[in-house]
Amino acid sequence: MERRAFLKGVSLLAAAAGMGGAWAQAPSPKGVQGGGFYRFPLGRYTVTVLSDGQSAPGPLLPSWGANPELQEEFRRVLLEHFLDPNATPNNFNPVLVDTGSARLLVDTGRGQGGRLLEHLALAGYAPGDLTHVFLTHGHPDHIGGLVDGGGRPAFPNALHLMGRVDLDYWLKNPTPAVERALFPLRERIRPVEDGEEILPGVRAVASFGHTPGHMSLEVLSEGQKLFIFGDAAGHYLLSLRFPQAYLGFDMDRAQVVATRARLFRKVAEEKALLTAYHFPWPALGYLRPLGEGYEFVPAFFRF
Repeated sequence: MERRAFLKGVSLLAAAAGMGGAWAQAPSPKGVQGGGFYRFPLGRYTVTVLSDGQSAPGPLLPSWGANPELQEEFRRVLLEHFLDPNATPNNFNPVLVDTGSARLLVDTGRGQGGRLLEHLALAGYAPGDLTHVFLTHGHPDHIGGLVDGGGRPAFPNALHLMGRVDLDYWLKNPTPAVERALFPLRERIRPVEDGEEILPGVRAVASFGHTPGHMSLEVLSEGQKLFIFGDAAGHYLLSLRFPQAYLGFDMDRAQVVATRARLFRKVAEEKALLTAYHFPWPALGYLRPLGEGYEFVPAFFRF
């Protein structure tokens, strides 16, 4: 009897292991919420955060918190929030705003190796469906997806928009990524000024400092507001908890600290939604004051 019971148990365990393997190998159903995109309503508009994928785990310090005098404090906060300062992946989160008559993509991901187009398709859009592309700034992980492998526009029917200050800077100070992705489209890119309404309810907001002319967007529909910050928000823990914090790749550290203080105060006071390019997936939430800084409160995930 004991032998039969033992053999039965082994068989059940083997069957369970086999089923678990089958489940692990099964592809995700197309279009499932959270499968590379996160869609939510904003008044009459539909907003979709799109994942361009993640980087391999790497060190957070000093890139994501560069102040020399705060390295130990940064490390302590990261560890308290279960982040390994030496090995944490990074997220890349473009955003699509669908007004019903227009479809605006904010930032284009890394291009080769990124997953934006794959997840755009899962969300139900084709590249040709986009009517506008807005670039927050000229760093490679934001402009890399502007063109395909042959240098052709990845979003052929879209009007391309970029803050005038940042566009002028990168065209005069090109990087390899700018030469590859921005230069071929420079005649198609329309410069945008601070405060300009690029679509009904969608307004450009100067957020200089991370780059010379970094721009964010404010989206308003039926009283509901969303800020799309690109890299203006920095790191979801360090840049919020420490008002004086700056990133290793912020180009004007004093300016970006002042910019973040202004943006964070506005979002918290207005109790508005925000999304930021490198925040944890799906990178959507609110800010509330905490000590001298702020805390990021994730929005409740809705299927």
